[in-house]
Amino acid sequence: MKKNIIDLISPEMEKEINNELKYMKFTRNLRSLTADEWYIFLSNYKDPRTKGAAGKVIIHYDLQGNRDIFINTTVILEDSKLYNPQLKSLVYAIGDEVINRLVGYANTLLSLHAGENSYDAEYVK
Repeated sequence: MKKNIIDLISPEMEKEINNELKYMKFTRNLRSLTADEWYIFLSNYKDPRTKGAAGKVIIHYDLQGNRDIFINTTVILEDSKLYNPQLKSLVYAIGDEVINRLVGYANTLLSLHAGENSYDAEYVK
């Protein structure tokens, strides 16, 4: 029987995704009592103006103790190379990895800004 499975990500893109996620680093900047600000550093992408972090993450927590409320997470990628529609898989992988590393298993509303590759998502445990 013939398999009808098609690889949606090329081997080259898979290699680039694995490389970026492997070397992805963060630094934290306390924004307020209810929000954290993190800077994302990627190996091949940088802020074109400052040549620093490729983007930032703002995580807004609800401190009222209601576990049914979502954590709001905003990711802003500054490097315009990441706005290329051919890099959509990479941008989605970065968004997923940010949620996995910084938010974990909490219910999360994600808004990722990367030009044409921007998207919104819900992560529910």
